Amino acid sequence: MSTQENSFKSKIAKNSLIENLLRFILVISLLYIFLVGVSVLGGSIKLMGGGFAKGLLNVTSTPLLGLFSGMFATVLFQSSSVTTAIIVGLVASSALPLGGAIPMIMGANLGTSVTNTLVSLGYLKNQKHFRDAFAAATVHDIFNILTVLVLFPLEMLTGFLEKSATVVANALYGTSSALSYKSPIKSAIKPVANGVKSFVTDFVGISGSLAGILLAIIAAGLIIFALGFIVRTMKAVVESNKGQIIENLLSKNGYFAIFFGTLLTIAVQSSSITTSLLVPMAGAGVLTLESILPVTIGANIGTTATALLAALTGNVAGLAIALVHFFFNILGLILWYVHPSLRNIPILLCNRLANLTLKNRLNGLAYILGVFFLFPFLLTILL
Repeated sequence: MSTQENSFKSKIAKNSLIENLLRFILVISLLYIFLVGVSVLGGSIKLMGGGFAKGLLNVTSTPLLGLFSGMFATVLFQSSSVTTAIIVGLVASSALPLGGAIPMIMGANLGTSVTNTLVSLGYLKNQKHFRDAFAAATVHDIFNILTVLVLFPLEMLTGFLEKSATVVANALYGTSSALSYKSPIKSAIKPVANGVKSFVTDFVGISGSLAGILLAIIAAGLIIFALGFIVRTMKAVVESNKGQIIENLLSKNGYFAIFFGTLLTIAVQSSSITTSLLVPMAGAGVLTLESILPVTIGANIGTTATALLAALTGNVAGLAIALVHFFFNILGLILWYVHPSLRNIPILLCNRLANLTLKNRLNGLAYILGVFFLFPFLLTILL
């Protein structure tokens, strides 16, 4: 190998290192913006007054209404990370009660799974690949629907998620009366969050509920902007290493695939990217539903990192709702993966739905519109 070739390879490696370093700095900066947004959101609620809080309580007064409001919000934002981060901010600011927010968290899990189902519709004209792509896309849907069908009524009857999350949050965070530790993250976020508030109230000269609404819009904008650009930045990294990802998925066992899916989703801050990446692989016949299921479960667990991160700027209640999200997805793993017989249920349902859709494309369209839009909308009106 010539000196010129060595020099060229060395330059490529150096450029790659610089590029990755810049990406890392960008992601850290975006995470800071994200945390500022969550903190500003908490402060905005106090300025909105009791009317806004009462409106939120009305939304969560009926558990099914809370479930579908969380689902609708996620379909709208196309990101459960955004929805759960906002819910954590609302709970931490006492605008939402912990128990009322739990159905919304479950709804966010349901709403995020529509993205990869829509991705599979790109294969509509290709009969050979459409069936496998649609089956792969609905793994996320069916798994989340089954988990909600079991845990939602159980939580409403017993409150076990709320109780266990509160106990763990108090153990990790400490009760409010005993809390003396000052978080360095809070200290770093507070000056900027206060600066945003001062800009609205002092510089712009808006006060009261109007200031709260404007701050909430700014906060939501910061959260969506930060998470959106983190997703874009990390998606480029994932796409460039797609071959290595496929190799890891195919060469390891199911529990490693869960771990891999968890890490990948934490890195890209989006379960939709992880699960949507699997759809074309399934359509091409590279992945089976049996190998897709554990990665999907890992994606569900990985997406809880956003809520846990958002809880860093809050309090015990904020941490508790973030832990509810984590426990919910861990229980989904225990319910539908640990036992081989139960593991086959979501796979069987996905195959049946894909076969029905292959016979008539309208069945697939009816499934998407019915489950994610029409059914929850009608129930919301009736409730």
